[in-house]
Amino acid sequence: MKSVLILLGVLLTLTAVCGGAVNGKGLFFPNPSADSYVQLTPLRPLNLKAFTLCMRLSVDPNVVDVEERETILFAYRTQDYDELNVWQEKGNISLYLRSSSDGAFCAVQLLSVFRTDLCVTWESSTGLTAFWVDGHRSTLQVYRQNHMVQSGGAVILGQDADSFIGKFDENQSFVGEISDVNMWDYVLTGDQIKNFSNGVWLGPKPNVLNWDTMQDKVNGNVLIVPKKYN
Repeated sequence: MKSVLILLGVLLTLTAVCGGAVNGKGLFFPNPSADSYVQLTPLRPLNLKAFTLCMRLSVDPNVVDVEERETILFAYRTQDYDELNVWQEKGNISLYLRSSSDGAFCAVQLLSVFRTDLCVTWESSTGLTAFWVDGHRSTLQVYRQNHMVQSGGAVILGQDADSFIGKFDENQSFVGEISDVNMWDYVLTGDQIKNFSNGVWLGPKPNVLNWDTMQDKVNGNVLIVPKKYN
């Protein structure tokens, strides 16, 4: 308990709306909440025919890994649709494109207190979809062939929005740490994704979401984790 208090003491607690750049830092969501989230500003509109989405995650397993709990990992919501969501649910990491029922699923070991590198790739022309966990790729799936992700939405970490930046559910909120959320508008090669997992990034700069440069808006009880802890 003492070490936890020391860690919290060096974190910057943001209990009001605050804007800025994450600049490679991490985000810590310490408790379940219906009002704590971070909105990210993309570098370009998310009208996507393909993408690679990568992030680093660790969670409070006493909350997130409870049986039957659904936990949002990444949310992109337009006015009318859950346009692109990534979840941990019922022993799966799942991807949903403009749907809350028709998804692509990967049965993996549940997220834990130790950091997991997670990437999801998808391309419209073939529908080929893959989940990458710590540099290891799942079996390919065909999902939402010829679909297109639409622009005009909001990228949110920490909550699933059932309306445009609203109607959050505490029981689906993210509890833990998130960092290095990056997105490209094409599918990276396997070697590039493995380099991301190894922490040695030599590939192209992210052109949709770039964790090192993009702006963010923090709402509620979210803590900024200094780079030295990453």
